[in-house]
Amino acid sequence: MQGSQRGKRIAEFLGLRRSIVGVLSMVILVGMGERMAERFLPIYLLALGGGALSIGLLNGLDNLLSALYSFPAGYLSDRLGTKRALLVFNGMAVAGFLVVILVPSWQAVIIGSILFLSWTAISLPATMSLVAEVLPSTKRTMGVSMHSLVRRIPMALGPVLGGLFIGYWGETKGVRFAFVVALVLALVAAILQQVLIQEKQKNFDTNNSPRPEKNPLRLLRSMSPALKRLLVSDILVRFCEQIPYAFAVVWCMRRIVQPISAFQFGILTSIEMATAMLIYIPVAYLADKSTKKPFVVITFVIFTLFPAVLMVSQSFRMLVVAFIVRGLKEFGEPTRKALIMDLAPEGRKAVSFGLYYLVRDVFVSFAAFGGAWLWEIGPYVNFTVAIFFGMVGTLWFLIFGSDLADTEYETLKRSSNRLDLGNR
Repeated sequence: MQGSQRGKRIAEFLGLRRSIVGVLSMVILVGMGERMAERFLPIYLLALGGGALSIGLLNGLDNLLSALYSFPAGYLSDRLGTKRALLVFNGMAVAGFLVVILVPSWQAVIIGSILFLSWTAISLPATMSLVAEVLPSTKRTMGVSMHSLVRRIPMALGPVLGGLFIGYWGETKGVRFAFVVALVLALVAAILQQVLIQEKQKNFDTNNSPRPEKNPLRLLRSMSPALKRLLVSDILVRFCEQIPYAFAVVWCMRRIVQPISAFQFGILTSIEMATAMLIYIPVAYLADKSTKKPFVVITFVIFTLFPAVLMVSQSFRMLVVAFIVRGLKEFGEPTRKALIMDLAPEGRKAVSFGLYYLVRDVFVSFAAFGGAWLWEIGPYVNFTVAIFFGMVGTLWFLIFGSDLADTEYETLKRSSNRLDLGNR
């Protein structure tokens, strides 16, 4: 009996309610299959005859499609509910996996990626909305952190398995076999999420459940100033991340003084994910008990440090240090997502979250496309430009960024000023 009570207390501390467990199961299964293959897609493209520009196209599409899908994904989540929306999104991923499995060409990879590459971004508004609906505000950062932590399990293990497949079957057959596994896991995930997820039925005829906003421009105008300032800084910092992102694996396996193997790169990714997983829960606990801005500032600083450390890493040992730094960038990422949900209006959290990512990733997609051009000039140019954008974004949020407490104070102050004017 004591063990049962202890288990309930732990589950409550971690925000593990039935619907959250359903979402986390989906994240592990779909993510495991996806990460076994997706992380090695740049190498797969080169093996199939694609060049550096095809890698830039893939990474740019990832960001652009993440942006274009985010708003309709949020709208569908608010309109259809989380369960049905996630079923649609999983079906898209399955279709994309099939294209890559059946057609071994780099053009097919690009076409299939339109369906599967942005699965995380597509499902994120529905997932964050469910967290906000199921958990109280004092547990939202913990809920988002558990999602981020569990998502790192397949991100850590998937590349290791993918590296083993490539080592055994080669760069083409190994990646295709990984996509077969991804297809099977996605189908199992679709069944589990439908069984476990419970959600409230929405009645759009009542004031408690406003209809989802279809017009992104109207929703953008109603976005709070604090959320807009966070968005600007996030865009600049994501420029820092995405300019070198797709070329990190090429740098490690092809360009440094002591190049590493695919399996070693999988180990580096596991080190990155393990680092992130170790900090999620303690940081979430502290963030739910205090203001969120300092945690977001710290994570933006770490985003900026990664390309600087990677640029000077010429051996596996130094790359271990670089990828530990990369793992530490998750220090304030769940806090940032929780802050977005806090600042979004009630009843429209999924669509507001989707709009935020739509605007952010449309801009960031240009950084991903531009990263290929910068890489052609030289890897050091690519890394240096990335560091510059990270510094600007971090300083912007440090100076102009607001916390939820600051936003509530500003609202009260404006209300007080209006009352004062009315009394004169």
